[in-house]
Amino acid sequence: MSVLRRAAAMEAAMWRNLLGRPEPLRAGERAFSSHGVVKPILGIFIGLSAVEIPIFDLIVSRVVPWAPARWIVLALGVWGLLWMIGFGRGLKGHPHVVGEDGIRVRLANRVDFTIPWADVMAVRKRYRSLPSNKSVQVEDGAMHVVMAGQTSVDIVRRDQDQVRIYVDDPDAFVRAATRIKDPA
Repeated sequence: MSVLRRAAAMEAAMWRNLLGRPEPLRAGERAFSSHGVVKPILGIFIGLSAVEIPIFDLIVSRVVPWAPARWIVLALGVWGLLWMIGFGRGLKGHPHVVGEDGIRVRLANRVDFTIPWADVMAVRKRYRSLPSNKSVQVEDGAMHVVMAGQTSVDIVRRDQDQVRIYVDDPDAFVRAATRIKDPA
């Protein structure tokens, strides 16, 4: 996919996140957030952007003699603020889900796939730090769905491949997955 198409898709996703509602969970499903580690940073950026808009408006209206500059800067500031709010809502509105069908791995609007229980051998808590902050990485037969350069849960599949994800509460995630996969 070209860079322009990815940018357009991401832009559309941000507006859907702002205007839409998260899809409801089905009976027996449990959602697990993965944005807790970035929530404080995102909150700071949103707060600073909200403060920045009137400050830049004041500066540009007093310093730049070209009247449309004020509206351009104001529009860019508001767009940036809305974009960050949409990004945050996308992270919050697309949690990982443990349910009867399997483990649904999600990351905002970028990643969404389900690992059926028939393919799951084990689910374990294990924290890892990765050298890159890329949201999806493949290394040594493992797919890492990363948040802030970290993963906290390993999902071992029957073919011995692993999917490693970040979950805010890995203990609860592992308990829920084990309870559904191996009811005793």
